[in-house]
Amino acid sequence: MHREDSMTLQQLETFFWTVNLGSFSAAAERLYATQSTVSMRIRELENSLGVELFDRTQRKARLTPKGRELMEYATRMLDLSTELEHRIAARASVVGSVRFGVAEVISTTWLPQLIKLIAQRYPHVRLEIEEALTGDLMDDLAKGELELVLAPGYTRQQNASTLSLGKVPFVWMASPDLGLERRVYRPSQLAAWPVIGLKPESFHYSAIEEWFRRDHARCQYLARCKSVAVAASMTIAGMGVSYLPIRGYEADIAQGRLAVIDVEDPFDPVEFIAAFPQGHAYSLARSVAELAREVSDFEK
Repeated sequence: MHREDSMTLQQLETFFWTVNLGSFSAAAERLYATQSTVSMRIRELENSLGVELFDRTQRKARLTPKGRELMEYATRMLDLSTELEHRIAARASVVGSVRFGVAEVISTTWLPQLIKLIAQRYPHVRLEIEEALTGDLMDDLAKGELELVLAPGYTRQQNASTLSLGKVPFVWMASPDLGLERRVYRPSQLAAWPVIGLKPESFHYSAIEEWFRRDHARCQYLARCKSVAVAASMTIAGMGVSYLPIRGYEADIAQGRLAVIDVEDPFDPVEFIAAFPQGHAYSLARSVAELAREVSDFEK
């Protein structure tokens, strides 16, 4: 028997995101709704169930015991609803949005092919794309501001599922004009040259620091950039050495603007991954992650 005040999937989704993101305002932003709309949906859900889901006597809304119990059911019901949509409904009928972040190496290689494939498979899905350093992207994923991250490293991120997108070789490079000898360098020897790196929020920064520590050495940074392209342009200008992906700079190496520096104990190729929150087995974010794995032309 239908009741006017029966709960809806929209109310459960609003409750789910309010709990996961920690506030009505964050849930409102995630759901493209106003804060008053989110509050109204939560009240309607409480009225339909006849229980209080949040303890509003505290400054920050906390779940009541019934609220915690509902969260388990809400997660399962939303998973089933999304699974049904993905397995039964035609892809062209799927409606929604995905907020995802990408690292620069991806945005300058196969990201356009991924966007084109998503538009073909899911024509009614809206994309919001952000490019940033890996650490910032993973922080935004943890806070719920992003639903998917395509970036290097972080293969064991807590509370996230991951899919491998393949590997990219990174090597030390310099301009031939910088005057490095053609020999194999230890980290302590390369530390004599100014390093052009990325900011600490990058995977790149952690890799460089770890490599020099292997030889009990510390490098001297000429600059720490937010962009691989900026670091590469400074390297081409002969201002220092930099740890750069081979992909994208083959022409500069072939034409003599950059030279690869041979080093002892080089790093293995860097694995790139798609990371998305655990809990939603059939989310749009996971579908986009699987498409990213399909499109990626990194080394498998």
